[in-house]
Amino acid sequence: MRKTMLCAMVLVYAASGCVTTAGMQSTVVRAKDKVAPALVHIRPVKEVFAGGKREEVLALGSGFIISPDGYVVTNEHVAGEADLVRCVLYNQEEVDAEVVGVDPYTDIALLKLAVDEPLPYALLGTSSTLEAGQTVLALGSPHGLARSVSLGIVSVTDRYLDDTGDMVSPYNNWIQTDAAINRGNSGGPLVNLKGEVVGVNARMLAGAENVGFAIPIDIAREVIDALQREGRVRRSRLGVALQEMTRKTDAPDARGVIVGDVDQLGPAIEAGLRPGDVMLSVNGKPTNARFAEHLPAVRKMIADIPVGSEVAIRIARGDEERVITLVTDEKSALKAHELEFTEWGFTASELTPIMVRRAQLAERLGVAVSGTRPGGIAAKAGLQEGDIILEVDAETVQDLAHFRRLYRQRLDSGARLTMLWVKNGALTRFVLVKHAPDEALPAEQPAEQGGGLDEE
Repeated sequence: MRKTMLCAMVLVYAASGCVTTAGMQSTVVRAKDKVAPALVHIRPVKEVFAGGKREEVLALGSGFIISPDGYVVTNEHVAGEADLVRCVLYNQEEVDAEVVGVDPYTDIALLKLAVDEPLPYALLGTSSTLEAGQTVLALGSPHGLARSVSLGIVSVTDRYLDDTGDMVSPYNNWIQTDAAINRGNSGGPLVNLKGEVVGVNARMLAGAENVGFAIPIDIAREVIDALQREGRVRRSRLGVALQEMTRKTDAPDARGVIVGDVDQLGPAIEAGLRPGDVMLSVNGKPTNARFAEHLPAVRKMIADIPVGSEVAIRIARGDEERVITLVTDEKSALKAHELEFTEWGFTASELTPIMVRRAQLAERLGVAVSGTRPGGIAAKAGLQEGDIILEVDAETVQDLAHFRRLYRQRLDSGARLTMLWVKNGALTRFVLVKHAPDEALPAEQPAEQGGGLDEE
């Protein structure tokens, strides 16, 4: 009798396990079916500059449609530098798309498909309620294999990655998942079992298996809205680098965030902020960052202040607290815009704040030479990568657009010579550009020389 009862219990347990497994499979399939029709396989055509000339390269990535009129979300590192974006829809129809806007700081790009008919689209969920252990799906085109789905769980909801390069992401922590995110998955959706997008797949950990990271959809949604409105994201900055409080004290009740460095060209230094100050609040809002994973929230709070606003910053310096008032300025683009100047055979980019500091410039004026074509007019004249062009025929260069106008004026006027005032490190010099490519060009003329320049 006892044997019979035991067998019956085993059978009931096994059967219930089968039902649970089958139910889970059905849930996963339903979640996939809600999002899969909105998947986009992205083939961006990027123009890169090598040796001062333009070359085209093809790349692969993923994305997902978020509206019936064809807005597509993907990663900035997938489509941000593309001159042409070709998208393959879930039904394998190929459609061109334009880049509406990009935000390198969060690695989000927004595209618009050239379509007339309404399209299936994915619903955006929320990432704030995610918990470690929840089941998620990663959809996309790993290694170019379109319409792929992988299953996993949320490993960590707020992973802090302290790295450098194109994918810094200073304003958010990451969703870590063991759902496979491989090359080509970038820009695809991370989906919960309701079929809602909770993250944007972005990166994997090199050399590790099943360690991928997604941008929380709550962060992405704010960026998407800004890109739809203005084509860019405007952020305030104080001109400081922040550090967690544990660098200074282990006290569990420590308040504030450490000012680790102050930008010599930012508003903070003019207001009197110093490295080592502890920032306690901004406009009355606490800026507590005991650990490194708290830093993105503090940075985002500052960035969300309208550009040009007056803010009151309470700081602690030694045993004294004081309030410092300043006006925020706009955080500059992470990546410098670049143009090719074909007739002279070189490429130039806008100056970034880092370039300005390293060159010890008093103002952000000029353009940076990013490459020269061997044997071209610019190379023969002595221009080289890293040069900063400050003046054209004694006229100060304001920015890249201004330099392009000056360049076109010289070409259209038929002038044979153009004198550039150039800086590279501590050396400033004249460079004489002779427009006729078949004539010999004079070498650069040194003008003055100062001391050495330390690298940051």
